[in-house]
Amino acid sequence: MPAFYLPCLRLAVQGVKLHTMRKNQSPSKPANIANAKGSPSHELRIIGGQWKRSKIKVIDKPGLRPTPDRVRETLFNWLGQDLMGWRCADAFAGTGALGFEAASRGAQSVLMVEQDPQLVNLLLDTHKRLSANAVQVQKGDAMMALQRLAPSSLDVVFLDPPFEALFFEKALQAAAKAVVPGGWVYLEAPQKWQDDAIAACDLGLVKYMKAGAVHAHLLQRPSEG
Repeated sequence: MPAFYLPCLRLAVQGVKLHTMRKNQSPSKPANIANAKGSPSHELRIIGGQWKRSKIKVIDKPGLRPTPDRVRETLFNWLGQDLMGWRCADAFAGTGALGFEAASRGAQSVLMVEQDPQLVNLLLDTHKRLSANAVQVQKGDAMMALQRLAPSSLDVVFLDPPFEALFFEKALQAAAKAVVPGGWVYLEAPQKWQDDAIAACDLGLVKYMKAGAVHAHLLQRPSEG
């Protein structure tokens, strides 16, 4: 074969290989557009009550920690499965997992307080989808809302502040005043609270569990007399 044909032959062979590789390659998957737009990326489910197995949308957001299923199940075993007639507040509501769980189990009223506009919109969407008439969604500062609650007006307050927050003690003190004597305060924190610190907030520790990074406390305001 003449020498000047060799470069042409090499180019032809390379072209055949490239065509074969492209033909055999599977098309690349499109990017997750929903996540790129900040839309809900996953879901959690209500565990018990009238909306059992109903879904709550969750978005990926810094600091957002929906209460894990195992912890919620344990909490409502502690409180009792039937919350018929209870008056509740879900401060720092986030996804609303605790508040909607309480409403699903018959709570008379549930006040949800959340400051983040995107999370408020998700709470309102869930509220509408479930026809959760007992639930009131309020956009605003949870600490201010806690301090404005009428004394002895609630049966339980759910507290799940951002773990980096510096107002755990103030939140506990405000919640203790808001619940009736014998009422409950549920707290999630990055570490276990000691009995003396809890007592300083006029509360007592009744139940405690640790699940991963979550330290879950069920606290009670002492009964009068």
